[in-house]
Amino acid sequence: MLGETPSHLVSYEAANVLIRQVTKNDLYPLWEMAYKEERPEWKKWDAPYYEHQAISWEDFQKQKDKYLYQDDFWAIETDGKLIGTVSYYWEHKPSNWLEMGIVLYDPKFWSGGYGTKALKLWINHLFQTLPLVRVGFTTWSGNRRMMKVGEKLGMQLEARLRKCRFYNGVYYDSIRMGLLREEWEKNKRQLDNTVIN
Repeated sequence: MLGETPSHLVSYEAANVLIRQVTKNDLYPLWEMAYKEERPEWKKWDAPYYEHQAISWEDFQKQKDKYLYQDDFWAIETDGKLIGTVSYYWEHKPSNWLEMGIVLYDPKFWSGGYGTKALKLWINHLFQTLPLVRVGFTTWSGNRRMMKVGEKLGMQLEARLRKCRFYNGVYYDSIRMGLLREEWEKNKRQLDNTVIN
């Protein structure tokens, strides 16, 4: 049944970063970081052209089954602390076309290699558990850190849709980056021998 504790919690770890399914203990810190505030700092970088609304803890708990023990939404933690989430959604499931995402909520964990390590684990998990030929993400040209993460992981710039994201009076490009399974297998060997920071 949805939201019930599985007998085995799936997780992966590299250095000081762990990704795993979301548990009941994650719900309150997740709400505090993601939905307690109307204008959290992380939202300035994560698709800020889409409206973000704060919700009460009570209302968040009513949606808990969207987060608990799901295949498409996992927690990122370091040193036992929840710092973000990784996720995916189907752009077109019959084609196995999947897009993934990541949010690190606390700015003190930005630019420290945490996101790159978490996405590396997530990509590996997705390729191991799903019949994918490609994984990718969509971001915007204002989020240079996200584009840099894609480059570090060997992703290709697949599309740049010019001036179609409007934010704070400025038009930005929509950016699509992706990676094929065979590219990942080749890149992964190199990444395994590289220190990510």
